[in-house]
Amino acid sequence: MSDTPMSDTPMSNPEGFDPDELPSGMGGLDIGALLGQVQNMQQQMADAQEQAKATVLEGTSGGGKVKVTVTGAGEFTSVSIDKSVVDESDVEMLEDLVLAALRDAAVKVASLSEQSMGSITGGMGLGNLFGQ
Repeated sequence: MSDTPMSDTPMSNPEGFDPDELPSGMGGLDIGALLGQVQNMQQQMADAQEQAKATVLEGTSGGGKVKVTVTGAGEFTSVSIDKSVVDESDVEMLEDLVLAALRDAAVKVASLSEQSMGSITGGMGLGNLFGQ
């Protein structure tokens, strides 16, 4: 350890702080402005999530014979099956059609989420940072 008292070191003396001594690219960093931008982005994300909840999407299969509706928040709200695809001897086909409609709806929800978050993050490539 050094014999220099802690109060005499540059890091412990905020009055002696010089932003020009920061590593390259950090000089003049306005933390208040940065926090304001973060808060703005959080509000935009909350607004986008509310809008997604209100958006209703439809997944289909079998040429529209099986339809599944889902909100942008991923809440499935209904299933509609045309009687022409109901065959007691081929339940497996109906199961496949329902599954395909569910997958179609899930892809649309993911696309909506990606579009919403992309417009907020400005294509910053944040990946799965926000659970999307």
